[in-house]
Amino acid sequence: MAEIRTTPDSYGEALDRASRSVIASMTRGLAPSVLVNAATDWAMHIAAAPGKRAELAELALHGAAKLAGSALAGGEAPTPDRRFAAPQWNKPPFAAMRDAFLLTEDWWQAATTGLRGMAPMHEAALSFAVRQGLDVLSPSNIPFLNPEVLEKTLETGGENLRQGTANFMQDLARLAHPAPPEDPALRIGEGLAATPGKVVARTHLMELIQYSPTTELVHPEPVLIVPAWIMKYYILDLSAQNSLVRWLVAQGCTVFMISWRNPGSEDRELGMADYLEQGPKAALAAVQAITGAERIHAAGYCLGGTLLAIAAAGMAREGDERLASLTLFAAQVDFSEAGELALFISEAQVALLEDMMWHQGYLDSDQMSGAFTLLRSQDMIWSRMVHEYMMGETPHANDLMTWNADTTRMPYRMHSEYLRGLFLENRLSNGKFELDSHKISLTDLRLPILAVGTETDHVAPWKSVFKIQRLTETETTFILTSGGHNAGIVSEPGHPRRHYRIATTGRDETFLDAEDWRAAQAPVEGSWWPAWAGWLAARSGPQVKPPPMGKQRGGYPVLGDAPGSYILQR
Repeated sequence: MAEIRTTPDSYGEALDRASRSVIASMTRGLAPSVLVNAATDWAMHIAAAPGKRAELAELALHGAAKLAGSALAGGEAPTPDRRFAAPQWNKPPFAAMRDAFLLTEDWWQAATTGLRGMAPMHEAALSFAVRQGLDVLSPSNIPFLNPEVLEKTLETGGENLRQGTANFMQDLARLAHPAPPEDPALRIGEGLAATPGKVVARTHLMELIQYSPTTELVHPEPVLIVPAWIMKYYILDLSAQNSLVRWLVAQGCTVFMISWRNPGSEDRELGMADYLEQGPKAALAAVQAITGAERIHAAGYCLGGTLLAIAAAGMAREGDERLASLTLFAAQVDFSEAGELALFISEAQVALLEDMMWHQGYLDSDQMSGAFTLLRSQDMIWSRMVHEYMMGETPHANDLMTWNADTTRMPYRMHSEYLRGLFLENRLSNGKFELDSHKISLTDLRLPILAVGTETDHVAPWKSVFKIQRLTETETTFILTSGGHNAGIVSEPGHPRRHYRIATTGRDETFLDAEDWRAAQAPVEGSWWPAWAGWLAARSGPQVKPPPMGKQRGGYPVLGDAPGSYILQR
């Protein structure tokens, strides 16, 4: 992996970085050269493809004929597209506008894909960019072309537009002056992140929370959870009814959680080694000293799972057998198929982000969220704009929305190392990732592994998460659950319309392709949480009395009540 330099070598380099940081601030961290290269590649290949152009011309004629026939028939049947789900879209002239737009989308999808000779990365980037551009022009997003908005405006005498303007101004005010939620149920330590516990260890980068037992007996192997360093940990401790932590404690588990620090410009030099040393390694030492347990179940969420897998592989290389099992929630160890998020990770993109971080010492949460927002633009941008700003609907905040808005930063060195070492060079899955000056390999892992993938994950596609089975030489259990990257993990028992698939693959069993695996497993209705708790229990010893909260004599006194202080950092 290339050395990460946080200071420029020369005046010229400093000037170049300053210039690129200005560009990055204007584009929210997205590299313009990526789209320019993709468009150039497409233009050159489409110019040399008369057959493709003829097919596109034929497709356009068929589309025009279909549109004319639909108009003469008085409109088409309802479309499954959620943007046009309202019955008003089935009446003229709105049906014609809808159909023309959808046919245009289909034409551009055909025009930007399947072009022989075009680089796959360029094809994916251009197709994505065209979809985003067309979304802007969707008639559903234009007030005077949207029949729902027009009908609402007539019914309310324009009150919806007045209320929508007020909603927009309130959102702007919140961006300028963030304030805690008015609802106590959405405040940290009251309704959110409120599972009782104590902070029992602290490093510069993390606080370790030990949760209070609620059962008379517990499994002797505690559970250590490592969340991603790019998020607040309480995605796993939301409201009482959907807190994974609270539920796990009630199953007789002693649970510890890492709460990451929100870094500032002074932390720009902190890298992957620092996060490993002050995060999982420090936490494991504390958990073992407090509980006296010989073995510990470790679980990691998203990039926290990636970090934990790196730590586990390093421990395996050194013969450290303290881990009883490894659980990965929507966490990748192979980034070769990282889904549409990979469109934002290229040499040009990473270089631009590095220059932006070089200027301020960290990647800001708003800058980091741009790519994730674009991946789900229909849900996170356009749908919200229609309902809140055009229809004048007042949004009702919930725990997941509150957490999603409570973002964090990432220090320069750490973010650069993870983007280059994992996303760009995919060193972990190739056995080239260095830890303590030695390369580590996931094939050294011999402990049982459970990985959870979610069906509609845009951040860690489930087929990418599934690859853990062929990258290790141990027993692996895979769970594929309904939902997305967050909602699929926060899937408490009793949640409606949930299902999952589960199967265990032995070390010597024949590997199955992801789609073959899914076809072979029947869906199970309900939450996957009980299946995970049963998996942990099957790999734990007979229950014992709960350990003390902290251990003064062991060097881990109670430092305060959960959720601690790091979670409150802005």
